[in-house]
Amino acid sequence: MTLWRTRMKVKVLSEPLLEFGKGTHICPRSGIERLGVYDNKDEFRKNQLILGIVGRGEGIDKLDIWLEKCRSGIVPKESKLANLFKGFGGVTESHGFHSKLLSSPTYTRPIQKSSLNKVSKIKAREERVISAVDLYYDQIRFLTENRSVDVIVCVIPKDLFEYVTKLNSKDSEDNDQLDNYSEHNFRRLLKAKSMHLGIPLQLIIENTIDDVKIAKGQQDEATKAWNFCTALYYKGNRTVPWRLVEEKYKPRSCYVGVGFYKSRDGETISTSLAQVFDEFGHGVILRGTPVALDKNDRRPYMSKEQAYELLNNALSEYDKALMQMPARVVIHKSSQFRPCEIEGFNKALEEKAIRSRDYVSITSSDLRLFGENNYPPKRGTLLTVSENEGLLYTRGFVDFYKTYPGMYIPSPLQIIAYENDSSLEDLCEEILGLTKMNWNNTQLDGRLPITIECAKKVGEIMKYIDGNEKPQVSYSFYM
Repeated sequence: MTLWRTRMKVKVLSEPLLEFGKGTHICPRSGIERLGVYDNKDEFRKNQLILGIVGRGEGIDKLDIWLEKCRSGIVPKESKLANLFKGFGGVTESHGFHSKLLSSPTYTRPIQKSSLNKVSKIKAREERVISAVDLYYDQIRFLTENRSVDVIVCVIPKDLFEYVTKLNSKDSEDNDQLDNYSEHNFRRLLKAKSMHLGIPLQLIIENTIDDVKIAKGQQDEATKAWNFCTALYYKGNRTVPWRLVEEKYKPRSCYVGVGFYKSRDGETISTSLAQVFDEFGHGVILRGTPVALDKNDRRPYMSKEQAYELLNNALSEYDKALMQMPARVVIHKSSQFRPCEIEGFNKALEEKAIRSRDYVSITSSDLRLFGENNYPPKRGTLLTVSENEGLLYTRGFVDFYKTYPGMYIPSPLQIIAYENDSSLEDLCEEILGLTKMNWNNTQLDGRLPITIECAKKVGEIMKYIDGNEKPQVSYSFYM
């Protein structure tokens, strides 16, 4: 960025409000606890979640204890930072989630120790991963075909997790094994293989729910419960526990996130598109086509035709879901826009008679700002470099928490607007709001907007789905 060529301006954007069942709040945890989940307003929502469970006997016992804690509530850890380390009020019908977590031996499928031992003895890591996935998949399939469940919780033994994530001495003798190390991921492969069964999965490692002293580096129990139960609620209900507050003056907007992922063989790079229907978080996933690499910087990009097809399909899905076209389209991309991509996007919008558009590149930056005292800059700090370019801190000191709740020095996002009808500040306010729309994390300071975060998560799993298989359209299958 050419910082020396322009007059810079620094401003701290306000923390976006979220809407819950009975009001608004900036924090997902406080909002759910005090005001109830947003979709509690819907008389047709589910007020109970039926859980299927897969794991070894000891793991199932640990999960039963953990679920009982989640139902009854967990006290906060001792800390002066009460808003950051908030106690978990439990999953009950009377407040908060306004729901019940139901589990039963009838909906539980144990995995035999002898089967797990066979997996651990397989020398090649790739074979270990595939065998472990098959072990869980068989029980998942039984539950989806023979029981009415909303979410399936897979409890993974710590030693099995290590077997399928670490190379052993035999693997290291084989260069192919080393090259493929990152391409045989147990979690991603299991989710991809089970996707066609139509029930979301929640994976949890046994030692993270052990009823013992919390290991160094792990979250406190209340924080674990907030994240675990919110993810279960979102996956099981297919609705949103909170949403961004609607701004009446804004035109109805469709947000689209575009990212890229490599095929498992490394031969092709495909686009992965995560479309969030609207600012309320209702969305759908679409898969793109293989794209080219720039000859100079080796970065992927779409041709005019690919960009047109991708956005045209996304808008068609939007129309099917909401029975109308948006008045405005915002495209978030994890790399800079090429002229050919802009041409393709513009063509799709012109055909749909959509006049308002904002194309926004969201990437990492090596530049840093210095905050007051020993803390980093506040979350929401925006350094405007030009009308179309700036640095945005989505992580940093949070007034509500009275601290910076991170372990490492935060880095800002580089925001570049192309063909933008909205101001850079307005676009950054939207990005800041969309960082709070990830129901896999209840801390209010997400780094990436859900558009880019979702595209990233989708790409991680999409590479394991065969090209002729239709992937699920809900984000709940990828998170």
